Amino acid sequence: MPHEHRQQRAKPVSNTKAVSTRNATFQYWETLLGNRTKRNRAGEMIVQCVRPINLVLESDLEVRAVLITHTNRRSPWASETIAAVQATGAASWLVAPELMTELGEKEEEPPELLLIVAIPADDLSRLPISADALFVALDRPASPGNIGSIVRSVDALGGHGVIVTGHAADPYDPRALRASTGSAIMTPTVRLPGIHPALEWIEKLRADGVEIQIVGTAEDGMHDVWDVDLTKPTLLVTGNEHSGMSAAWKETCDVLTRIPMTGHASSLNAANATAAILYEATRQRRTAGRTTH
Repeated sequence: MPHEHRQQRAKPVSNTKAVSTRNATFQYWETLLGNRTKRNRAGEMIVQCVRPINLVLESDLEVRAVLITHTNRRSPWASETIAAVQATGAASWLVAPELMTELGEKEEEPPELLLIVAIPADDLSRLPISADALFVALDRPASPGNIGSIVRSVDALGGHGVIVTGHAADPYDPRALRASTGSAIMTPTVRLPGIHPALEWIEKLRADGVEIQIVGTAEDGMHDVWDVDLTKPTLLVTGNEHSGMSAAWKETCDVLTRIPMTGHASSLNAANATAAILYEATRQRRTAGRTTH
């Protein structure tokens, strides 16, 4: 559904409740934006912006509610989207414009609508396994923006999913979702409390005949990235922005690779480094005549 700017008179939205003050319902929505603990306890996230909202409707994610700016005029895109969401049986709320501006985290004007969407299960079975499997594991990432940027790169450069391990920023933080520009909706992302569930998953894949390699990125890696065979099924590990990979992850890597640097920089930002290696993986696979999704 393309985003059109033409406005039309808003039709009455049936079976809706209204929120015009900062009541308990509004305060709950606010917690989905800024309180990770409550967001995860509720199992819900707020999805903002046209492209991510469109992708939600194309995905298998559960839409639990649509929040609609109370207005006399609405774009065709908004009217169509509201109708599509209501057809699923999701709840509808008419929300005062000034409150929607806060929830949309925009300074200029309120968004026409927002979605409340169920957070998908942290289940490794959600990650698709194929002969050209390409995953990224993030070791204790501290920045929601970096997580979102990396998920965007995984989506754009042929990857199949993301694993976030350890004490880390939340991939369902609004800042991460916005940085992914919608890729977080379509790219399976699984949060794990530590490295061990990931290693058990790797061992099971190998026992099932998937010869997946673990490739770590490190400044002191012994192999330049273009000398590593990334046409194999691969789990690429990116370390914490400040401290790099943990010793536990380093010990499990089959290969430690580096991106050769010139100039005075000693390293790249975690998101940029991951994108560079994913691009190299895509280049190798295309050169070898193999395709990713």
